[in-house]
Amino acid sequence: MSRTYTDMIRHALNGPTMGTRWSAILYTAPGFDPAPLHAALAQTVAEIDDQMSTWKPESDLMRLNRAPADTWVAVPAHLMAVLEAGLAIGRASDGAFDIAMGDAVSAWGFCAAEASEEGIRAALSVPRRPAHEVLELDRAGLRVRKHGPVALDLCGIAKGYGVDRLAETVKGFGITSALLSIDGELRAIGTQPDGQPWAVAVERPDHAHRAAQSVLALTGAAVATSGDYRHWVEVGRARLSHTMDPTRGAPLAQSPASVTVVAPNCMLADGWATAMMVLGRDKGRPLARKIGLSVLFLERAGEGVTSAAVGPVFETEEAAR
Repeated sequence: MSRTYTDMIRHALNGPTMGTRWSAILYTAPGFDPAPLHAALAQTVAEIDDQMSTWKPESDLMRLNRAPADTWVAVPAHLMAVLEAGLAIGRASDGAFDIAMGDAVSAWGFCAAEASEEGIRAALSVPRRPAHEVLELDRAGLRVRKHGPVALDLCGIAKGYGVDRLAETVKGFGITSALLSIDGELRAIGTQPDGQPWAVAVERPDHAHRAAQSVLALTGAAVATSGDYRHWVEVGRARLSHTMDPTRGAPLAQSPASVTVVAPNCMLADGWATAMMVLGRDKGRPLARKIGLSVLFLERAGEGVTSAAVGPVFETEEAAR
């Protein structure tokens, strides 16, 4: 007897990772035991965290950071994939996305260490070279070499990659209808059982309240949002966004309130959302149009919010509302 979508069972799985939580909403046939899948998903994100965390001194990323310059360092395949993507986005964005900002991220208090005046002065004064000019990758040999001192930080792309790995794990269990997320990064597998797209809210950039600015219809794609309203530090009376300006070694002085990117996978959406925050609307829209990326910029205007969009998903501002 054939089954209809009304026979499908909804499961909501979640757990801690990377200082936040992962989640998986999925539909299966009756009788499916979610426990093995839950364990596999937890193991998947734990592996990514163990390789790419800046909070764990023994992570593969921190081991690479401690290695001396001009020395080949063996790295696992997942870390290599993210480094490769990070450098590619860095080149394509002319350095707006830069994974060589670990010293600045730590100095300003966005990592395990608290902000320090000495660290901030050093981050502001050090001559900066983008990661794609300093890092050499041997993809076939799974090894990396630094040509100069550099502190790598993958916070702008690792969560997106983690979502992609969650998606691959779910697919490995034969599931064709799911929505995976880590923090504000999401990826949809297929549609909902009734054929409808997954509804994903674009959050209004408000420090005090959580509300939807608009809703995306997501099918077989990923979305990531970077903004100035959820993660920040206070220095004096100033509230500083966690997004770094690679040219200054400091939080962005001016930026959109948020940028939302839709892409084929979540790693690309995550990295490009950060890049577009740094580029801003005027520089970001032409580049997004050139490379075929769907991007929504939200900016504050008095008590309201204005939007500017580009790409096939966001045909016009009205389509994004």
